[in-house]
Parts: sequence; structure tokens; C-alpha cells
Amino acid sequence: MPTAAPGIAILGAGLFAKEAHLPALKALGSDAPPLLAVYSRSEKSSRECSEAAVAMGLEPAPAIYRDGAEMNLDALLARPDITTVIVVLPITLQPSIILKAFAAGKHVLSEKPVAPDVAGGISLIKTYNEKYKKNLVWRIAENFEAEPGFRAAGKAIAEGKIGKVNFFKAVVVNHIDVDNKWYKTPWRTVPDYQGGFLLDGGVHTIAALRTMLTHPLTHLSAFASLNHEYLKPHDTIHAVVQAGSHFHGIVELSFGAPTKSVPPADEFVITGSEGWLTVNSVRVEDKSVMRVLIKRAVKPKAEGEPATEVEEVIDNPKMGVEAEFRSFFDAVAGKPTLEIGDPLEALKDVVFIQAGLNSGGELVDLEKLAAEGK
Repeated sequence: MPTAAPGIAILGAGLFAKEAHLPALKALGSDAPPLLAVYSRSEKSSRECSEAAVAMGLEPAPAIYRDGAEMNLDALLARPDITTVIVVLPITLQPSIILKAFAAGKHVLSEKPVAPDVAGGISLIKTYNEKYKKNLVWRIAENFEAEPGFRAAGKAIAEGKIGKVNFFKAVVVNHIDVDNKWYKTPWRTVPDYQGGFLLDGGVHTIAALRTMLTHPLTHLSAFASLNHEYLKPHDTIHAVVQAGSHFHGIVELSFGAPTKSVPPADEFVITGSEGWLTVNSVRVEDKSVMRVLIKRAVKPKAEGEPATEVEEVIDNPKMGVEAEFRSFFDAVAGKPTLEIGDPLEALKDVVFIQAGLNSGGELVDLEKLAAEGK
């Protein structure tokens, strides 16, 4: 039913909407607009999401919209009391729904990636900039970019706590089996987009790097492979990467580990001229946090004295989805906000994955790919 306050709708009622988006709205409380509606292609999914919202204390119950009924997506988008939509749909479906929401005059927060491929992302951003940007806010929901832990690491690097960045390493290795809840999502089981889990999940790692590093990644040489047939088209990328003439690094992305236990390794290591830092997910008092560990060399005060090291530990709770929501809602309200969720920045993450999939060992100019789409 219409409400005095402008409200929001969630388009897509899958796992992430229920397990991440609803809790983030609950955590924001009155700082988030009321959730007035939920849309899914099936009534079952839409109803379950609405019921989950109520069980979480988000009341009144969001109205249910689905395909093939009078209460469908068009009817939802026609509601004047819904000014904003959060799009959490399959990767290949999202661009058309985003454009449909723009045409209906809605602000949009859409889940990463910005598009299934670089050319599609360029086209979508161009349409938004030319037709809708003046009146509507569009942000990409990339929770790694919003994570306080990664932002704290980026701030420490920018402040020179490890000196000038010299090189870096990102290692993300996961085991996905056929019983994994994310694999069981039909559009992930038989993906109709490049890279499979590498696109869906790999963009997170690249977003974290661009949040922390002092210069954008400009070139890569990579190889991609498929190690488990059920994860096709690819499940692993290894890349050597350069950031202009400033520094270089290695990125390892795999969803094809053979066992649930994976070799121990720091997720992110960034080494500078005066020290290094790592960023890892850890458990502290039964809570999941992002830990930034900084080690810095201290020059001896007098000749002949030994060099020493200082250590700093920064722990931040994992709250990327909540942070990205808050930033988006502030932007819609015209308030000062974090500079996150820019579609052009999110495009860089897709650029990296697409280049990594297609490089075959050849050097790829990432900036050229981002500009031309091929």
C-alpha cells in the first residue's frame, strides 16, 4: 500500500537478497527507506523473501510481485511511492531490468558485476550518462569496495605507512562443489555468461585491489583454465599485473580447489618501500572481521644500532553491504557520501576478469579494453 515516505523495492529474491540485503536494511533501521515490495520471476521466491523480511522485523510485509500476474514488475515500477529499486537478479538479466527501472524514473542500486561483459557495461553506462544521470542515481553494489577493512588498508597505504607501493599479491582460492548453496542457484549451475564463478565472485577481489592500491591496474598477462567440468566455462585465472610504471603484482583467482581445505595463504599482501601489510578475514570473539596487519621498518636512531619494526593491527567488522546501502541512500537523498559504487569503477573489475579469461599469455592493455570494449 502507498506510504507517506518514499520507499524501496528489491528486484530479485534469491539467496543474497535474503541473507545479505534484508539484514543490511534491518541494521540501518530508520536510516533506510521502508521496503514496500519484492519482485521475483516466481511467486514462491517473492513470497519467501517477503516472509523473511517480516521475520526479520521489516514491517509491514513487502508486497509480492511476480511474472505472469497482475502484480508484475511493470505494476511495481508504476508505483509512485517506490522511488528506488535494488536489483539482485541473474547477471545477464540485470542490464535490461536496470534500463526498465531508469525508464520508470527509479534510482537504482544494482548488484555487481555492472554487466556480463565490457562492451555491455560500456553501453549501459553510456545510456545512463546520456539519458538518466541528471535526475537519477545509479550505483553498483560492490560490497568489497565498501568494506571498512579494505578502506582502512587503502587509507594506510595512501598515508605512506608502508612507503611507496612496490609490488602486491592477491590470492583467493575457493572450493565449490555441487552441493554448495551458491552453485545450486540455477543460473550459476549453467551460466550463460563468461567466466562463471570467476566473473560472479572474482570481481570482488579486483574491487578490493582498486580500493587499496594507489594506482590503477593497466596491463596483465594471464592464463585461464577449467579444472572441474561442472564449473565451466572456467574456474581459475593466474595473472601477472602491472600498474603503469609504478608497481606490479600477481593475482590468483580460483573456485576450483580440489578440497574444502586450501593451502594457507594471506588473501592480500601489499609490499612497499618501507614495510608491508596484509588483509585477511579472521574470527575475533566469534565474529568475522577484516584484519589489516601492518609491519613497518624503523631506521636506527644512531649508527650501529639495529633496525627495528613496528606493528599495527586494524580490525573492522564485516559490513560491506550495510555500508554500500548507507552510501547509496545518502546519495539519493542528496547528502554527502562515500565515493563508492561508481559504474565506471565497477567496469574496471569486469575488464580485469574478461582480460584474464582471454589473454592466453598475451599482454592486455586494460585501459584500452575499458575504453573500446574489445
